[in-house]
Amino acid sequence: MQQKQLAVELRSKTGKGISHQLRKVDMVPGVVYGKGMDPMPISIKYRELQTALQGEVSHNNLITLKGGGTLDNSLVILSDMQKDPVKQTYLHVDFHRVNMSEKIRLVVPVKLTGSSVGVKEGGLLDLAHHELHIECLPGNIPECIEIDITSLKVAHSIHMNEIVLPAGVKLLDDAKIPVVSILGRVAEETAPAA
Repeated sequence: MQQKQLAVELRSKTGKGISHQLRKVDMVPGVVYGKGMDPMPISIKYRELQTALQGEVSHNNLITLKGGGTLDNSLVILSDMQKDPVKQTYLHVDFHRVNMSEKIRLVVPVKLTGSSVGVKEGGLLDLAHHELHIECLPGNIPECIEIDITSLKVAHSIHMNEIVLPAGVKLLDDAKIPVVSILGRVAEETAPAA
């Protein structure tokens, strides 16, 4: 899992007016919260936040905060993000401070590998869950959970309890739920003879 650094500044004022002023000068308002601490409002330079959150798995990257007084060298992960619906610019971010010796719960993407036998036979691939809920130590966060579908045939599924997980990772989703299936094509109905 990638680990990045992000310079932050503590701020004493909060509210919509302050947030609007920060955005005008290319800063993004945010907050850091975690076990045993009061939420701490922060501000971040837009470009630095953009760099820290680049990549497909940006939600699960460990980030070391720099500056920010008592938050200096704190390890965090992105908990929530608000974006402008039109411009897709960052409006606000929430970070969760983590302890490397305490397990956390998070969502990771599913990545399918291999070419399914069932698809080659004309079946349709149905990925029912693009993400999985897991629990692990921050140092064990996987970038994704890989599922090999090579031997998956038509009318067969891979369920949650059949997924091979990395060491130290526990799946929180219901074990009986199918993650990926190969659906058979419905045969075209022939028109009745006149």
